[in-house]
Amino acid sequence: MRIACVGGGPAGLYFAIVMKRRNPHHEIVVHERNPVGRTHGWGVVFWDDLLASLRANDPESAQAIADQAIRWSGQTVDVEGSTPLHHAGGGYGICRRRLLEILTERALALGVEIRFESEVSTIGQVSDADLIVAADGVASRLRRHRADRFRPRIEAGRNRYVWLATTRPFPSFTFGFVRTKAGWIWCHAYSFKDGMSTFIVECAPETWSGLGFGAMPAQDQMRALEAIFATHLGGHGLVSREDRSETLPWMSFRTLSNRSWHADRLVLIGDAAHTTHFTIGSGTRLAIDDAIALAAALSEHDTLPAALETFGMRRRRALARVQRDARLSAAWFENLPRTIRYDAPTFFTLLLARRSRLLRHMPVTAYLSLRTIYTKLNGLAFMRSVTTGGVRRDVRSRAPRGIAGHIPEPPRR
Repeated sequence: MRIACVGGGPAGLYFAIVMKRRNPHHEIVVHERNPVGRTHGWGVVFWDDLLASLRANDPESAQAIADQAIRWSGQTVDVEGSTPLHHAGGGYGICRRRLLEILTERALALGVEIRFESEVSTIGQVSDADLIVAADGVASRLRRHRADRFRPRIEAGRNRYVWLATTRPFPSFTFGFVRTKAGWIWCHAYSFKDGMSTFIVECAPETWSGLGFGAMPAQDQMRALEAIFATHLGGHGLVSREDRSETLPWMSFRTLSNRSWHADRLVLIGDAAHTTHFTIGSGTRLAIDDAIALAAALSEHDTLPAALETFGMRRRRALARVQRDARLSAAWFENLPRTIRYDAPTFFTLLLARRSRLLRHMPVTAYLSLRTIYTKLNGLAFMRSVTTGGVRRDVRSRAPRGIAGHIPEPPRR
C-alpha cells in the first residue's frame, strides 16, 4: 500500500512505524511542513498505560522513550496563602522535541520516507497515495477539503492560556494558584527533562485583560508573570519560544470533534480528528492510540472502506468518555471562583474530582456529603495519605481522583 501521512507529530510518525513493522513492503511518506527540530510546546505528560501500548507495538522506540522520560511523583496544589497539599500518584514527562526525534529516527530506520518542509494543503498533492492520513493538527487543511463529510465542530474555551517553560524542576505535577488584583491566575507545571519544566499559565479572560496582557510586550509579560509566580518559581525564570515577538501567544483552547473520521481514502487521526483539553493530559496518548487502532483496522480488513469504518467506530466510542471528562475538567477551571473559596483540603478534593458530572450540577457541600455517604455505603473508602507542610495526615478517599470524607470549612470571602 502507498500511504501518505500529512503531519510529522506523534500520530503520523507512530502510525508510520506501526504500519512498517506490520508490513515492511508498505511505501510510506511522512510530510512535515516544519524544518527538522521545530515543534510547538515544551514537554508532554503520559502514564504507564501509554508505555505499555508502546512496548506492545514497538519495543525499540518504547525503550528509547522510557529512557528519556522524567518521572514525576504525585500532584501538588499550592494555593497562595495556604500550605501546599500533596496527593499520591505519578506519571512521566518528556520533551516534545525529543519525543519526535525518537519517533523520527525509528521511522527512518524502518524505511519510512520523511520529507521536512513539505507542506501539503490539498489532497491533489498526494493523489498517488492509496491512503491519505491527515495528522496535520486541529487546523487541518485536508479536513477542510472534505468538511461536508467530516462535519467538524469546534468549540472555543473561555479561559486564556500560554505554554511556557522554566528552569525550575517540579518533582510532582503542580497546580499553583495566585490571587491578583484582577482575579485568580494559575499554573500547570511538571518536569519534562533535567533542568526544565513545562509551565502553562491559565486565567479567565477578565483577569488576562485586567492585568494588561493584551497590550503588553512579550518581555514585559514574562517579567510580570515571573513576579506573580515568584513563590512557585523559587527564583527561576520563565522561557518562551516567542519572547522576541511583540506579544506572547495566549490562546483559547479549541475542542474539536468530527461526525465522521474518514472520507473515501482520507482518514483523520490525532488532533485533526479530536482534541481534549490539556488539563487532563491525554493528547499524546490519544494520538498514539489512534495510530495503533488505524494500523490494526487496516490489518483486519481486506478493503479500505471497511477498515476505515471500523477504525472510526472504535475510536469515536473510545473517545466519548475522554472528551466528556475533558469538557468537565475545562469547565471546572473556567468556573474556578466557585471552588477556590473553600479551604485548601476541600479545594484539592474538588480539583481532583473535577471530571464529575454531579459536581457541576450540585452545591459543593452537597456533593461532598453525598460522596462521603456513597463511599461508606459501598465500602470503598480506604486510607490515603496526604502531606500538609511536611506533616502526614490521613484522610479518606475512594479513588485517586478525590479526597473524600473531609468536612469543609466555610468558604473564603
